[in-house]
Amino acid sequence: MVESDEIRIGIVGVGLMGASIAAAMLLAGHKVVGLSPVDSDIDRSAYDRIKREIDNAISRNIAEGSSQEYLNNLKISRHYSDLSSCNLVIESVIENLEVKKEVLQKIEDAVKNDAIIGSNTSAIPINILQKFLIHGNRFFGLHWSEPACTSKFLEIICGDESDQKIGEKLQLLAVRWNKEPTLLRKDIRGFVTNRLMYALYREAFYLVENGYATMEDIDRACRNDGGVWMAFCGPFRYMDLTGLQAYYHVMKDLFPTLSNQKTVPEFVEKIALEGGNGISNGRGFYQYGENEEKEWEDAYAEFNLDMFELKEKHPPESLKKKT
Repeated sequence: MVESDEIRIGIVGVGLMGASIAAAMLLAGHKVVGLSPVDSDIDRSAYDRIKREIDNAISRNIAEGSSQEYLNNLKISRHYSDLSSCNLVIESVIENLEVKKEVLQKIEDAVKNDAIIGSNTSAIPINILQKFLIHGNRFFGLHWSEPACTSKFLEIICGDESDQKIGEKLQLLAVRWNKEPTLLRKDIRGFVTNRLMYALYREAFYLVENGYATMEDIDRACRNDGGVWMAFCGPFRYMDLTGLQAYYHVMKDLFPTLSNQKTVPEFVEKIALEGGNGISNGRGFYQYGENEEKEWEDAYAEFNLDMFELKEKHPPESLKKKT
């Protein structure tokens, strides 16, 4: 891989998540090609989304300079041929296997043989996607979190064919993007955070469906317990901080009672089949009025910026044991 300041990044799929990744790459100093794999009028909307994220980062002193300085390194395109000069191309299209297959094969046809290809997938195993490519050794999962500009989160996932040395180089590069990247050396469905979070979702569904607590009560409990300490450390460090012995004794009695349901709960399925999609259409687990949707969206964006500043005060490396 070439030096980071010479790396040209391609983002295929410049919707909400792709635009956020593009903004993060521009802020990291890369030249970026943003490409839409479908024939739609995306040029202006993608540009505006990327500019808005950069403006937010500058306004909160996360980045310096003017947004135009960064946007000068952006090219919005409809042509896969414009990816030919990219060293790293990140696919960020919908979680549909056939769509990803088509897009990934078009990317591989367009780039050089030593270019790295990544997929921003949160659900499809890398080993499945890898089979669509001729050069599977240079393919990785790159699982981002929204908003990519401020979130420290990034999972880099190796499939069976992935060259782990390239994965390690990607991890070092991601540190230069101001991430705290996790490198998974073996593929597993859901990777790390989704496996942990869906275990939590399942237990939350179980408690609601069986009348132990309301959705509001569960949301409140998560915000005021896990939502606090998880911003500072992970579960293993938290158990060390608060006393491992207590957890050991609780596990023996609690683990056998946790939900292991293998199907989607009926009340969740009902909402989904009726088209509920949360704030995007005002119908989800909660109902949202006309202005509530934007208020929640704006508050979440502001919260993420506040959390970025707080986390910067407590970087993990400052707490490492001195040798």
